[in-house]
Amino acid sequence: MRSPSNGRPPSSGGGGGGAAPAPAGGAAGDDDDLALYYSFLQEDAPPPPFALDDPAAMTNGRRRKARGPPDNAGGEEGAAAAAKKDGNKRSIARILTSLAALEAEEHADRAGEASGGRELALLESNADARSQAMMDYYAKMEGDSEAAARSKRSRLAASAAAVAVMAAEDSVAAASGSARQQPQQQAGHQQRRLWVKDRSRAWWDKCSSPDYPEEDFRRAFRMGRETFDMICDALGAAVAKEDTMLRAAIPVRQRVAVCVWRLATGEPLRLVSKRFGLGISTCHKLVLEVCAAIKSVLMPRFLQWPDAAAAARFKAAFERASGVPGVVGAMYTTHIPIIAPKISVAAYFNRRHTERNQKTSYSITLQGVVGPDGAFTDVCIGWPGSMPDDQVLEKSMLHQRAAAGMMRESWLVGGASYPLTDWVLVPYTHPNLTWTQHAFNEKVGDLRRVAVEAFARLKARWACLQKRTEVKLQDLPVVLGACCVLHNICELHGEEVDPAIRCELVDDETTPENPVRSEAAKRARDAIAHNLLHRGFAGTTFF
Repeated sequence: MRSPSNGRPPSSGGGGGGAAPAPAGGAAGDDDDLALYYSFLQEDAPPPPFALDDPAAMTNGRRRKARGPPDNAGGEEGAAAAAKKDGNKRSIARILTSLAALEAEEHADRAGEASGGRELALLESNADARSQAMMDYYAKMEGDSEAAARSKRSRLAASAAAVAVMAAEDSVAAASGSARQQPQQQAGHQQRRLWVKDRSRAWWDKCSSPDYPEEDFRRAFRMGRETFDMICDALGAAVAKEDTMLRAAIPVRQRVAVCVWRLATGEPLRLVSKRFGLGISTCHKLVLEVCAAIKSVLMPRFLQWPDAAAAARFKAAFERASGVPGVVGAMYTTHIPIIAPKISVAAYFNRRHTERNQKTSYSITLQGVVGPDGAFTDVCIGWPGSMPDDQVLEKSMLHQRAAAGMMRESWLVGGASYPLTDWVLVPYTHPNLTWTQHAFNEKVGDLRRVAVEAFARLKARWACLQKRTEVKLQDLPVVLGACCVLHNICELHGEEVDPAIRCELVDDETTPENPVRSEAAKRARDAIAHNLLHRGFAGTTFF
């Protein structure tokens, strides 16, 4: 039961202070309680004030309520009235508690409804604001990227078309016979090379044609077509590459041609790229790969130290030409110009070339031993250009071979820049020479000229050795070794050098600090010079 809005109980109908009788029926309980509550408020008088000095009014420091008259004062009537009064008080307390609980619940419900409504309205407004902001952002993004989206859709469509074309080509190639499989794959590779720059290969196609003149082919590659084909056949397994799904591999002949033409002309890589229709980096990679293959595959076959039988033939050929016995080879050291390296610059500085040419020069050395046929039998490549010839010789494999006793009863003929040792025969260099010594120097010069002319043909064939090369210093020994091997192949196949490209060597010789390092070699040289003069091999050009 809820109280009225004013919070007060309804007044009784009479003007007296008595309690109204309860009406008949079950609904009289609530009205009776309210009547009792109102009557109690009207009849119950306030208790008298307490006296601080009254011990009966205070018990354990607490105020005691004033009680009614004692039981013996009123008898049974007084006891009944007190019991009724206590019951009325308990009923009123229950009523007040119920009313307070109901009113608190109503206030809580109203407050909850109000706060819940406010929170719901706030959440709805925030959600609407976020939705509107997101819609504005996406609309702006779509408006800004409309052109990019169209471009992307066009690219995706083009890529899908290309993929469809490649898939169709693959299906056609798989359904074809084995006889037609390779041409169709090449045609498919032509279609797949979408990212490769289109370059013309007309020059190489013309050179590789069987109708191309032999002289023009030899002028371009410094060798005939037969020699070139032999090199390609020998290097086929080492340089061949397999086709991939995206492009066809470069043929072996074209790979070898790129390397040989680059070595023969010394042209920059950009011109090599235009000639063969390949990328610049691809041409550089091909040159290094083919040179490495030449060194690993062809060098053991075409550039090796002579065995006993070959050494005997060399000695006989040199003795027939000059009368000097026991000569197995002629030795010479040349310099290859290079770009200033990033490390050890002073070691590669060539002072003699710089003074003669009035231009700063850097170089590395190339020492070689040549047989009577003009082919190299030993090379030592890569020592810095500041080192003299005698120091290069001491650091070469020849010196180690001689120290191991493999050069006994054999001579290597060299120039005045080498010292006289038990296995190196050099001309006399002191002043006031005798006729015998002049005659000996003339014959030793003829033998040494075999090596000089071989180096001249080497540099004439491979013009890359005449100018500063673009090859890195660590890769240069491999390239120079390949040039020496190709020189030997050309010499063995009788490939002549065009006089128009002939090269003159300019290498300054220096006399070693100790020109005579063996007394036994000094006596052997005097004996050889004496025999040449008395056997009629000295000649008369020195007179």
